[in-house]
Amino acid sequence: MVEPKSENEGPTQDAAPRSRDRVARPYGWELILDLHGCDTKLFNRTSIDAFFTELCDLIGMEKCDVHFWDDVGVADDEKQTSPLTTGTSAVCFILTSTIVIHTLDLLGTVFVNIFSCRSFEPDAARDFTVSWFRAGGCGDTWIERTAGGGPTE
Repeated sequence: MVEPKSENEGPTQDAAPRSRDRVARPYGWELILDLHGCDTKLFNRTSIDAFFTELCDLIGMEKCDVHFWDDVGVADDEKQTSPLTTGTSAVCFILTSTIVIHTLDLLGTVFVNIFSCRSFEPDAARDFTVSWFRAGGCGDTWIERTAGGGPTE
């Protein structure tokens, strides 16, 4: 907003906003979820893939490709044993970006990041995710992302 120069002089119609007054348009939105006290029986490829499918349907996203990183098919002596690394990680590419999940089997914890340049309802996504993994608690962070910091007009 352009401020008047004096009591008697208002802003002109063609006055450009100062750089600090310019507000960047949102490029996208990211929901970060930290779930605790989860049901670890759901920390598997089948359940996680179904989670991606149902979450995408709920928030109106187009599910594209899913990639997993876990100990499936790994020799027992090469499997992860640390509480900080034992689990399944997966990336679900959606038409407008990604959904990323990391499960920690020994801690009963799930970390989820949902990022999209198409808006979605964060409360619905959070509530669905908490319910899916039967979480005892959930911390959440909502971030509005901008591209290039350009002006709105």
